[in-house]
Amino acid sequence: MKPTGFIFYRGPSELDGSPIVGIATLKSTNVKTGNMVQTWIMRDDVEPHIATRSDLDKAVCGDCPLRPSESGVCYVLTFQGPLAIYRAYKAGRYPDFTLAPGPEVTGRMVRLGAYGDPAAIPQSAWTNLLEHAKGWTGYTHQWRRFPWLRDYCQASCDNPTDVRDASADGWKVFYVVPPNTDRRTLQRETGQLLHDCPAVTGRKSTTCNACGLCNGRRAHIVIDAHGARANNILEVTK
Repeated sequence: MKPTGFIFYRGPSELDGSPIVGIATLKSTNVKTGNMVQTWIMRDDVEPHIATRSDLDKAVCGDCPLRPSESGVCYVLTFQGPLAIYRAYKAGRYPDFTLAPGPEVTGRMVRLGAYGDPAAIPQSAWTNLLEHAKGWTGYTHQWRRFPWLRDYCQASCDNPTDVRDASADGWKVFYVVPPNTDRRTLQRETGQLLHDCPAVTGRKSTTCNACGLCNGRRAHIVIDAHGARANNILEVTK
């Protein structure tokens, strides 16, 4: 049976040195992203939902204020998709392509971090994975520590100061705001023209797979917080 994914990195986290694994899965039914190659960044030694309860998720999420042990704004439910991927990995269902990812990514769009921050994975592993990809999307809360990610990711921002600092440092930003935030106010506060995420803008909605704006190089993007705990974003943006 053809594998549904593969391992593209296994080794220490760039964030804290803990053992982690990077897994790429080849099919997705995610309505917003479309059928992108999805990458999952997880600890190698503990199930992801357990890691979030014990603060061990710092190895893959760093100091992100949205993670479950902080504000809990993050929409990723670690006991669902990430746990299923992790258990399939432990069951030996994913081949190791850490040296040569192979043709599965050729001509495909890749999502950097369906779970986990891309900063946890070394640059060389991303370069190897994306060499023949059509394109990618990615976001990092670690933009102050890892400037090389400017070529791959949007800077994840939580307040106007973040937006101003990141853009001044050459980043394209991804700004998550409380639901129904006035866009003219945002432009005044940040000094930047922020484009609403095309995947959630009504009649013109598309998928990340088709859009590709969030590749760190094209535009500043804003999106209302979404998911079951979206209103918790107020704790982060104060």
